[in-house]
Amino acid sequence: MEGTIIIIVIFVFLLFSAIKVATEYERAVVFRLGRLIGFKGPGLFFLIPFIDRMVKVSLRTITMDIEPQDVITKDNISIKVNAVLYFKVIYPDKAVVEVENYLYATNQVSQTTLRSILGQSDLDEILSERETINHRLQEIIDGSTEPWGVKVTAVELKQIDLPLEMQRAMARQAEAERERRSKIITAEGEFQAAQKLTDAAHTIEEHPIALQLRYLQTLADIATEKNSTIVFPVPIDILNAFIQK
Repeated sequence: MEGTIIIIVIFVFLLFSAIKVATEYERAVVFRLGRLIGFKGPGLFFLIPFIDRMVKVSLRTITMDIEPQDVITKDNISIKVNAVLYFKVIYPDKAVVEVENYLYATNQVSQTTLRSILGQSDLDEILSERETINHRLQEIIDGSTEPWGVKVTAVELKQIDLPLEMQRAMARQAEAERERRSKIITAEGEFQAAQKLTDAAHTIEEHPIALQLRYLQTLADIATEKNSTIVFPVPIDILNAFIQK
């Protein structure tokens, strides 16, 4: 009787040891006597106790911060850059067999690639063409991680720290650029105003009565101010005789 109970207990233990469950976002990479036989899941599956061994791998997208990297740009400016990496496992068997730790390996590849790509770019290019650089980083890192069954979906430059001297120089440059634009706009406005005045002078020269109408308009504008100023418009032509004498 006792032997039967022991057998039943062992059988139940083996049964529970053989029953495994993988969630929807997981896959179980199974090894049988040390040999890879594939991956299973999601849901319920069975393993042979003491013979099969499994390693669970998540298929969800992983967000990884790339540590700040000291980079010297192509135009010899020292900056510190960090980024964020988005990737996920496509082939869980490769992620377990082809590399010892795919998370650590992906992080290291990302760091070296970030330093290499930014070191080949000028500072202005890094600041103004982030989308292009992000795309280049994604392609290169994805090419390196593809043999591990890891798919890099996106790389984003998160922060670029510039030296204090460079920040001051860029601030002076931006201020000078704004001043230049302001002077150009002012000059264009004066040029357009001069053109309009020239057109108006030609019109008045052809139609002298227009000058009298302008006088009356000026009087109307002064009258709206409710002041006691009295203005007598005197045409300059009347004074010409006195000036000549």
